[in-house]
Amino acid sequence: MLSKHSRVSVRPCATAIVSAPPAAPVAPPKPAEKYGVFRLSYDVQNVAVTGASGNIANHLLFMLASGEVYGKEQPIALQLLGSQRSRGALEGVAMELEDSLYPLLREVSIGIDPAEIFSGADWALMVGAKPRGPGMERADLLNQNGEIFQQQGRALNESADPNCKIIVVGNPCNTNALIAMENAPRIPRRNFHALTRLDENRAKCQLALKAGKFYTSVSRVAIWGNHSTTQVPDFLNAKIGGLPAVNVIRDNKWFKDEFTPQVAQRGGALIKKWGKSSAASTAVSVADAIRSLVVPTPPGDCFSTAVCSDGNPYGIKDGLVFSFPCRSKGDGDYEICNDFILDDWLRQKLAVGGTVVSYT
Repeated sequence: MLSKHSRVSVRPCATAIVSAPPAAPVAPPKPAEKYGVFRLSYDVQNVAVTGASGNIANHLLFMLASGEVYGKEQPIALQLLGSQRSRGALEGVAMELEDSLYPLLREVSIGIDPAEIFSGADWALMVGAKPRGPGMERADLLNQNGEIFQQQGRALNESADPNCKIIVVGNPCNTNALIAMENAPRIPRRNFHALTRLDENRAKCQLALKAGKFYTSVSRVAIWGNHSTTQVPDFLNAKIGGLPAVNVIRDNKWFKDEFTPQVAQRGGALIKKWGKSSAASTAVSVADAIRSLVVPTPPGDCFSTAVCSDGNPYGIKDGLVFSFPCRSKGDGDYEICNDFILDDWLRQKLAVGGTVVSYT
């Protein structure tokens, strides 16, 4: 359970509609409400979510409110950001959260001004972005979504908790995370993440299917690089049932020619089948990504997240948002694993785009 810098009173879930810009100065936290002779308060996680009326958030918010993500004893307050166009839908989401009677959900705030919604946020889950459609690559979204993340990065810098953890989901998420990070110098660069946990989950699924094993037997699976078709799912260091995956499957051609592109192109294949981008599996992977930071990593295992590459042990150029294998003590922070083996094939894949300076 993570601690909160300020304290929020215990009360039934209440929805506050936050007004549009201009933003008012950040007010100090209100004192805990008094109930008879008792003054009850708990450490509460303030979780801001953008794109809160969208398809991904429709799955994610209820996982957050239920205690599945931050823990069954961790109260949270949700701060939901929408747009002028989605105001009505945003109010409907808040109504559903109220009607669900989640005992850990202390407060729901909704609004369209990011500076107000990010105020005091311990976590910012940046889901809102224009989604991909059929035939679109993630890079096609850069012009449309880059400006959004510039503005939201500045808002984070202005009003979020100085140790806020940020997970960027909206695509192209590595680039959007970099844009937000560069516009929020008050927040440590290492606190910015771009979501590659969905790619890790997809890789684990394919390895389990090929090996004829259940997915819980698959561990130590890393995604390197970008959440795009240039990503590198790592089969060399992966394990199945505690054994190296390459010793269990024993099909090097399948790993290189089928597994790797299948994981990298899974999102596009889903869009082609369904006509829209994944929502439920993305929400699950966001929940997994948060749990990876608030629950200690099992010994010998790792999780994938794209983080600032400054000072990494693999020679990746500084200043990028790049996916690495990481581990955590469960305190919200992480370290990049330094014990992964890189063979010539993996090094060549990582060198695509000139991102690699040297290998150590």
